[in-house]
Amino acid sequence: MERQVRQGSDYQKDVQYARSAGLYIENIHTPVHEQNCLSLDNLDGENVFHTYLQCVKDCFQYNITTMVIHLPDDEHPVNDLGIKRLENVISEAEKKNIQVAFENLNNILNLALVLEAFQSKNVGYCYDSCHHLNYAPDDDLLKLYGNRLMALHLQDNGGKHNQHQLPFDGNIDWVNVMKKIALTGYQGATSLEPMNWDYEHLSIQQFLDLAYQKAKKADEMRTI
Repeated sequence: MERQVRQGSDYQKDVQYARSAGLYIENIHTPVHEQNCLSLDNLDGENVFHTYLQCVKDCFQYNITTMVIHLPDDEHPVNDLGIKRLENVISEAEKKNIQVAFENLNNILNLALVLEAFQSKNVGYCYDSCHHLNYAPDDDLLKLYGNRLMALHLQDNGGKHNQHQLPFDGNIDWVNVMKKIALTGYQGATSLEPMNWDYEHLSIQQFLDLAYQKAKKADEMRTI
């Protein structure tokens, strides 16, 4: 499972709740609302930087191997200051053996820049299936960065928000996606990132049961 870090909440208790339910926390998702501020020379930029440093500490404290970061959209290019901040975050992650995975969104240029700049074994890629279709459908991201794949955010494309549907409910070609994931050699979990926006008619338990069945079906497609 993935844990989303919620700013301004006692999110650390989520770890206890998950593990008491017998769940393994594969990664955390760093806060996303200020992601475009990474390169700004002001307090907003500093806040993003220190938030990422805190996420490294959280991963180490709670024995979580990976943190996922949204880089800024490409209309907010990562500059030298942004690179320096990431360098410091990655340095702290290396000391604690935490993996930092950068996710694809509307940030394909920034993603390429950062993955090229940081060749550390602790730095890699988080593949998001719906963001891929929405923002870079003509780029074979799994071929480009599959050898550095550290996390999956699998969701379908459709519904009222055009994202975060359960697999097989939208218009993504799952046979092709799962085959390409298999070709990367990635051995991590088949992890979904759905919201229940289009499933309000289901109870929480029904939604989770359905998500589990969809995840199993997708996982069975991870064959070459």
